[in-house]
Amino acid sequence: MRRLLRPRPLLRAMVELANAANGFRPIAREGYLTIPVFAFGWPTSEMSPLYLAASVLSALRRGLRGDFAGTRGRIALVLTMIAWVLLWLIHRRNVASRPHFEEPLRAELGDDYEEIAARSQPSRRRVQVGVWPTELVRRRYVETTVRYGPHPRGNLADIWRRADLPRDAKAPVLLQVPGGAWSIGMRRPQAYPLLSHLADRGWVCVSIDYRVSPRHTWPDHIVDVKRALAWIKENIADYGGDPDFVAITGGSAGGHLSSLAALTPNEPRWQPGFEDADTSVVAAVPIYGRYDWVSLEGSGRREFIWFLEKLVVKKPFRENREIYLDASSIRHVRPDAPPFFILHGCDDSIIPVAEGREFAAALRAVSTNTVVYAEIPHAQHAFDFYYGSPRAHYTAQAVETFLSWVHARYQSRTRPRADA
Repeated sequence: MRRLLRPRPLLRAMVELANAANGFRPIAREGYLTIPVFAFGWPTSEMSPLYLAASVLSALRRGLRGDFAGTRGRIALVLTMIAWVLLWLIHRRNVASRPHFEEPLRAELGDDYEEIAARSQPSRRRVQVGVWPTELVRRRYVETTVRYGPHPRGNLADIWRRADLPRDAKAPVLLQVPGGAWSIGMRRPQAYPLLSHLADRGWVCVSIDYRVSPRHTWPDHIVDVKRALAWIKENIADYGGDPDFVAITGGSAGGHLSSLAALTPNEPRWQPGFEDADTSVVAAVPIYGRYDWVSLEGSGRREFIWFLEKLVVKKPFRENREIYLDASSIRHVRPDAPPFFILHGCDDSIIPVAEGREFAAALRAVSTNTVVYAEIPHAQHAFDFYYGSPRAHYTAQAVETFLSWVHARYQSRTRPRADA
């Protein structure tokens, strides 16, 4: 046992270098290896300063005890320092990624898009920066947890709002649909940078759980999302929200569900027992989503279809193709689609960036409304998750600006004219 626990500086240095290299650029984009590649590469690619600080402090401690003595020790130190360089480069390019969030908005919305967006703000406070414990953020903004449907464990929602927001504020509303491969779907702690950013600016946000696989079967997931929209339309005014201005967002599986909900408003077959409820939205912001459940072309597609067959749909693909077609957001693009802001990372090893490109292109080809597509260089899956991550901060700002631009245009149409 003592031999197993003795310091192994060269092995440790090789692991640190491999982790940094994977964060710098995913080492696999095909097959099931993409899952551990994402699991290790995602936090490294977004929180590289913490990894760098921890590695430097650890190296100082180990150096004092003599771990870097001798030839193997010196090689280990060199490899560790190369890992430091990669971690520093990751952070620098993350900080420099801001234009990739802003330029697509400017190109589609016009040079004055920020000025227009600012007109909608109910109020402005400070900008959230830094690394914040997620539980403290939740306690600051989550007023209450409600049940929006009949399923006690699967139909819970957190209401995010500022404590000083008036009950009659008629504030814009955002529904956040969590990701998790249709099999996790936890509302906590997903999208906290975005939710707190919007709540701080006077929005009311609703973050939901929904029924997940394998315990539940498609289309239970989308039924719950639509049920949440119906609940919001009926009840959100009690929390200061405007039931006539409800937008939707989500990442990964939440990107799929939010885009599908936006493109299939008031669809009776997915609204059992509440067929007459209004489930339309004024805008959608899907982030690194799966929009096609049918195509077998592209990286990881066959593994994805197998996953759906076994755990989500639970029916053979070939004999039930229509179910998979109906579940594909890309098959529901329509001329009257609401404004869309689609974001995807170029280094996404879970859902390749081609899926975002294809969905944006298909939507642009038919929609008469605004479609913004932002492709973020070097970004891995779940790039918007962490406080302190530059890309999480830029995502929150860009999404808020887009939604505020939509809200300002909505207000210009609905405000009474001064000469009326």
